[in-house]
Amino acid sequence: MSTSAAPTYLPAHYFETKDADGKTRTFDLIDDGVAANNPTLLAITQITKDMWKEKSEIVGNEAIDCRRMLVLSLGAGAAKHEEKYNAAAASKWGRTDWLYNGGKTPIIDVFLDASSDMDDTLTGDASSVDIATEKNLKYLVQIGAKLLKKPVSRVNWETGKYEAVEGESSTNEEALVDFAKKLSQERKLRLAS
Repeated sequence: MSTSAAPTYLPAHYFETKDADGKTRTFDLIDDGVAANNPTLLAITQITKDMWKEKSEIVGNEAIDCRRMLVLSLGAGAAKHEEKYNAAAASKWGRTDWLYNGGKTPIIDVFLDASSDMDDTLTGDASSVDIATEKNLKYLVQIGAKLLKKPVSRVNWETGKYEAVEGESSTNEEALVDFAKKLSQERKLRLAS
């Protein structure tokens, strides 16, 4: 709920929890993109720092085994990529043009597009963060259900295009189940040691 509470579009989210001693902890939350537009990258950075610290205290400066990391990054989707801007035009812009140009906000568009972790073909109301109607939110749930059935894909770093991944789970849904099993196994190992 909190990560979708984009200021001015959707309401902030509030909840409370109580620990075993009855102490109340409150959470006042808005969209995480306000503080970190790529929280996955921040999490990986923090974990890497912790792993380096752990390694240096134990065995020195050997390479970190990144296979120890389990990362699940679910994007909120992105509008179909529109090549709205090009370097030839942008090289002539001043500060104002980067902020507002032809009814668009280039600096914000570039910032958000550059950190988008999921590339799909959302169009119309589904691609707009400012349409929080019940009808549109239900439609987004339907889109999510369809995405679960799609083949697992990853970005080809040379082309920037998503390509099906061979040799792993065949659908996103199966990949999520596999990921949950790995998390469960890791938790059991940690509790046992």
